[in-house]
Amino acid sequence: MNGIVAILCSGQGGQHAAMFDLFAECAAAEPVFAAASELLGTDPRRLGRDSDAVLFEDRLGQILCCTQALAAWAALETARPVRAVIAGYSVGELAAWGCAGAFDTKTTLRLAVRRAAVMDAAAPKDCGLAGIVGLRRPVLEPILARHATSIAIINDVDSFVVGGPVEGLAATSQDAAARGATHTVRLHVSVPSHTPLLAQAVPAFHSALHDAAPRAPAPGYRLLSGIDGDSVLDVETGCEKLARQIATPINWVACLTACQAAGAEIALELGPGTALSHMAARIFPEGHARSTEQFRTMAGVRDWLSRMGN
Repeated sequence: MNGIVAILCSGQGGQHAAMFDLFAECAAAEPVFAAASELLGTDPRRLGRDSDAVLFEDRLGQILCCTQALAAWAALETARPVRAVIAGYSVGELAAWGCAGAFDTKTTLRLAVRRAAVMDAAAPKDCGLAGIVGLRRPVLEPILARHATSIAIINDVDSFVVGGPVEGLAATSQDAAARGATHTVRLHVSVPSHTPLLAQAVPAFHSALHDAAPRAPAPGYRLLSGIDGDSVLDVETGCEKLARQIATPINWVACLTACQAAGAEIALELGPGTALSHMAARIFPEGHARSTEQFRTMAGVRDWLSRMGN
């Protein structure tokens, strides 16, 4: 594979009981599942079979999303691109550091546990996130100020995730719909991630990242910072930003623009879910942005990468 590939690591929200099925039997992914099992006390491939509600608990969700990205990345085996720009959405940014080689698998998953712990400890009760589509920022911001809610993620010029108290989110969504929002939805997240409400979690996670002694991304890989889409050129600065994004809005549209500016010709979302590949489809040519979940076999994923990347 000669072309540059954008590798997109998903955040929480798309977990489901079959999220690992595509590569559950792949020997290359087995060390990832083993590392996750040590932390969870059970094999992640068995979770959610009776009820998928458990998959959205914050600690478990963060571990599972990192497990998904790392296992899918391992399962690509020799089809992994030689050159890639790697970005992650929310906790997916931590997984992106793992895929880029800045942390090994066990360290990445342990950091996911620590990230969840400090966020849960800092988060006020009865808070969460909501999606609002169809309003531009100058129209949305006065609504947010009125209801003590904040922008958490910028997905597009008129597509945002907002965070805050549950009552404030409901009122924000209602007012946004009245002003012309085309879609509002509460997300399966109970923590107001990427808002000032989690400021107290930042120093502890920054310390954990520093203590984990991250390495520079592997040769050929460009790692992006979620809060601005800039390349991580200095590991310490990158760690500071990775910690700060817990309480700072993610600029995902900037990340996608940076992927394109870096010369990425195709985009592969590692999952769970298809949200990132759908967003990437807006700026990549038709058929050039896919999620692993859109394939029936890992052989199909590898074949697509081979065909599209040459």
